[in-house]
Amino acid sequence: MPRMDDDTTGTRIKEQRKLARLTQRQLADRIPYSYSLVNQVECGAKPANLDFVAAVAQALRVDVTVLTGQPYVTELQQDRLAGLVRPIREALDLYDLGADDAIPERSAAELVAAASQLCEQVRATRLRKAAKALPGTMAELTTAAWRTPSTELWQALASTYRTAHDISVKLGYYDLSAVALDRMDWAAQRASDPCLGAIRQYMRALVYFREGEYRIGQRLVAAGHGIVGGAEQTREAVAVTGQLHLGASVIAARADQQTAVDTHIAEAKFCADQTGDASEIHWLSFGPTNVALHRMSAAVEMRQYDEALTQARQIRLPSTMATSRRAHFLIDKARSEMETGRTEAALSSIIDARHAAPEQTRYHPGARETIRGLVHISRRTPDTLGHMAAWIGL
Repeated sequence: MPRMDDDTTGTRIKEQRKLARLTQRQLADRIPYSYSLVNQVECGAKPANLDFVAAVAQALRVDVTVLTGQPYVTELQQDRLAGLVRPIREALDLYDLGADDAIPERSAAELVAAASQLCEQVRATRLRKAAKALPGTMAELTTAAWRTPSTELWQALASTYRTAHDISVKLGYYDLSAVALDRMDWAAQRASDPCLGAIRQYMRALVYFREGEYRIGQRLVAAGHGIVGGAEQTREAVAVTGQLHLGASVIAARADQQTAVDTHIAEAKFCADQTGDASEIHWLSFGPTNVALHRMSAAVEMRQYDEALTQARQIRLPSTMATSRRAHFLIDKARSEMETGRTEAALSSIIDARHAAPEQTRYHPGARETIRGLVHISRRTPDTLGHMAAWIGL
């Protein structure tokens, strides 16, 4: 069996708890989890699920990343991704400097296509390729938007900021993702695009979801509804409205609000019935299938693992489904399988997620904790599980 290193979520929780001068029982009294689970997570007998980590982070008043150890610097360096982050950070800082005469002009159509291609690469989980191309495209669009301001150029620039957010989140650089979202708002206002503004609120809400601040996340979703609700109710606006409801459903699930979950899923389904498959709209993957995926994710967040697996068996992912969304489904499925004692199935699902989206799976905290959990559960660690554990850095 691979040796569990000392740099785990459980050990970090223990360190931060001691710094807060709390006993395990005192910490358990502040979160909706038992003393037994706190003890088991700290000693490594059970994995620290994302909802548990968020609750502990909120109770200890620290960022989730302090407990998860993100970004996973060693793995990023091995994959040569860490060096791609600094140019993104620098490109984000060009927003108010005006046009750069050293940058040659490309047509607006070419730049819009380049921004769209970056979104496509992220959803295909080609993070390295997208991260490498992003700073240059962002710099070109910044200059073009200042030289000849137009709605389409500001929209495309906002799209690159969104891509910066997506890459930052997937690699664990949450401080950078916050900067990217601020820039997205700046560009969306210049584009006078309410749908982009609403999407930005949706993404902000998911940041607070990860941090365990569910009330703030719900308020941000409501703000997004307020923005898009004032716009003409086009198919685009309906799809964005539906996606806001999907985001609200998983936030409500994490907050253990079953009625709110059911309401948001029903509203999202109503929107999806109007739009059909609208996965092309703002790269949101919105449509009937995504509604089903979020219903399953909500069950996972509420620790209704048997129900989540029942739903998973009924889901048929179309070949056009974004690879990133497909991998997320497999990670949710693996977590549910592990929690219900189906360890071989859980390992198979995690392996499938790795094959579909290796970079996303390697840096996904849920996938990493599931692999850790499988290592602890297994009396004899199969070679395949050992290889997966080594792959994520155990």
